[in-house]
Amino acid sequence: MDDAPLCPLCQRPIPAHAKQSLHHLVPKLRGGTHGPTVLLHQICHNEIHASLSETDLARSYNTIEALRAHPRLAKFIAWVRKRPADFHSKTPGTRRHRP
Repeated sequence: MDDAPLCPLCQRPIPAHAKQSLHHLVPKLRGGTHGPTVLLHQICHNEIHASLSETDLARSYNTIEALRAHPRLAKFIAWVRKRPADFHSKTPGTRRHRP
């Protein structure tokens, strides 16, 4: 697993068989279609979108550093770091609605 990419949010390796996805740092619906993307564990990606609206992501949370500093995401990161690299579970709650 030494050659597995690291999830920039939780800093755990992303094994090839793990659920994963690309996250647009600026949401596509807010002008980020051709902007930078990062490869994340699917559970990390789900938590980002469960925690923040697309508007909040575009305005204030469009960097990994900003995402990691968000209180709910920081708590999630501390929790998920204790899980295996291929861990996945359903994200509780619903996705934030766009304002």
